[in-house]
Amino acid sequence: MKTKPLLTLDDVNALLAGAQAEAIANGWKVSIAVCDDGGHLLGFLRLDDAPIVSATIAIEKARTSIIGRRSSKAYEDMVAGGRMAALSMPMVTHLEGGEPIVTSGAFVGAVGVSGVKSSEDAQIARAGIATWRTKMGAPE
Repeated sequence: MKTKPLLTLDDVNALLAGAQAEAIANGWKVSIAVCDDGGHLLGFLRLDDAPIVSATIAIEKARTSIIGRRSSKAYEDMVAGGRMAALSMPMVTHLEGGEPIVTSGAFVGAVGVSGVKSSEDAQIARAGIATWRTKMGAPE
């Protein structure tokens, strides 16, 4: 039987806090979602005045990232590059802003952000992951 690392409530809170701090520091009104390795929602924040639709999109970006085991931008790039067949993939969204959480080679979850430019959403998600690594001592 194999064992694997899993996100704890403390991990989820650190991920959300790091992402929230990045969003607030830049004055960005976003929604932030954290999913486990199966794409199930573990934590969510919708900052004041974030677009209503950003709540759903943030969750779907996180789910896409962990299901595909890569940044959701990879799917956006496929479509933008003309690979329309990528639209039929079982990914939930093909928009940048979902980043996988990998520790010790294991995919343990993902952070998805929506509400500003896609590149800024991704910046917020990566900041959440970086903060989590520092705070929780999680290896790459």
